[in-house]
Amino acid sequence: MKILSLLIALPLAGALATGLIRNVRFAKKLALGVACFELFAALVAVQRFNADEGAFQMVEKAAWIPSLNVEYLVGVDGISVLFLPMTALLTLMAIGASWHSTQQLSRLHFALILVLEGVTIGVLSALDMVLFFLFWELTLPPLFFLIGLWGIGPKRRNAAIKYTLFMLFGGVPLLMAIIILAINHATQINATIPHGLAFNFPVLLETRLPDNLQSVVFLLLLAGFAVKAPIVPLHTWLPTATLEGPTQITALLIGLKLGVYGILRFAMPLAPSAAVEYNWVLGILGAITLIYGALIALRQTNLRRLLAYASVSHVGLVIIGIASLNMQGIQGAIFQLLNFTLVAGSLMLVAGFIQQRLGSTEMSHLGGLASVMPRLTGCYFVFALASMGMPGTNGFPAELLLVLGALLAHPSLGVTALAGAVLSAAYMLSFTRGAFLGKVRQADAGQMQDLLARELALLCVPALLVLGFGFFPNSVLKINQKTAEAWLSRLLDQPVLEGDELVMNLSR
Repeated sequence: MKILSLLIALPLAGALATGLIRNVRFAKKLALGVACFELFAALVAVQRFNADEGAFQMVEKAAWIPSLNVEYLVGVDGISVLFLPMTALLTLMAIGASWHSTQQLSRLHFALILVLEGVTIGVLSALDMVLFFLFWELTLPPLFFLIGLWGIGPKRRNAAIKYTLFMLFGGVPLLMAIIILAINHATQINATIPHGLAFNFPVLLETRLPDNLQSVVFLLLLAGFAVKAPIVPLHTWLPTATLEGPTQITALLIGLKLGVYGILRFAMPLAPSAAVEYNWVLGILGAITLIYGALIALRQTNLRRLLAYASVSHVGLVIIGIASLNMQGIQGAIFQLLNFTLVAGSLMLVAGFIQQRLGSTEMSHLGGLASVMPRLTGCYFVFALASMGMPGTNGFPAELLLVLGALLAHPSLGVTALAGAVLSAAYMLSFTRGAFLGKVRQADAGQMQDLLARELALLCVPALLVLGFGFFPNSVLKINQKTAEAWLSRLLDQPVLEGDELVMNLSR
């Protein structure tokens, strides 16, 4: 069975059917059913994955644009395979959270969520660079409409435009890097253009890239992916979208870190010599992002905005792990990226449930929620503790690996990672004390309804996974170990190559 093609096509077909069905209630049930089956199919893909092999598996290939050697090529390895069920789970949670909160154009709303799921799976599994870029850009239209039409802030349309412009800006260097890589392949095999072009990712990995172009390719890819990650100073779209957009959609935005995945998947291995040479730049960017995001989060009085800056800060920690160039840092980075879908996404959904009941997530409107909403508070505490990296949660092994990797790479990076962990506890505990403990400040807050059975079920699944991965981290680490070893070996063993022929071709 073409499992990866099924994972891409099923949400897209479900979106089409959801949008065409006139009965709103049936359309919503159909969208939920498609999301459930998608999660099941993603789990089947994980079950079929052989963790003892570091190469790409479940590869599907077909000609797409033969004149340019562009192919439909998909596959997964230890880095990407676990993101499939995590994406499906977070999408299912977003649909469940939108069940009663979306009143207008609900069929279109659920259809766009399914479209976003399908193209996101495409981004995670694409092994042809043109196909990857296509899926990458196709994430923009659904998010533009989801933020602009169903946002909860008065400036939601401006937030949607800002997000789209940032992503379009990031797409330019990505496309330039892809073109350079394709031309380089033609140059290395002494073939004419377009017959010698190659966009096949495994083929590009084996194609020599001159050292004078490795820096160009690496910096272009880094710039493109840094926008979506986001890395400071290209992060300003995220707090705006988080505050203005619907909470279930912002849960997808902060839970699915496709930009960081792109750095790990493409930027580092495609230009290995440059990645090693400029890993200090990556480390500095990660350190600045980590500390800056945490310090700004300390000053926030709105839960949704705090979670946005907390997400930025945690991205910095992951970037530090990638820049460490050791097994601890790489495995910790992959683990933490998986944690984003469970922890950051769930915390944003909790903020959404508070927003639906109270109309605000500002500290001035909160207080004493623990006595009013014990079930919501219990779920919040599980995810908040995981965000702080407390033992027993999935945040602990991930942050431990990241800190150890940073210390082994450079003591200053390790100290920065530890400082970020302390600041993370500071801003989470400070807001928790003011919002959930103490006396009820507002009369409306004292009358709020606790989580419904449906909402509690949505949060129980990720909460159990948070605890399960915390006590049994090897269930995650063993899946990506072989791939991480191959990834690291490629960077550290790659010789520096000389050559100017491609520069001459490009200048023509």
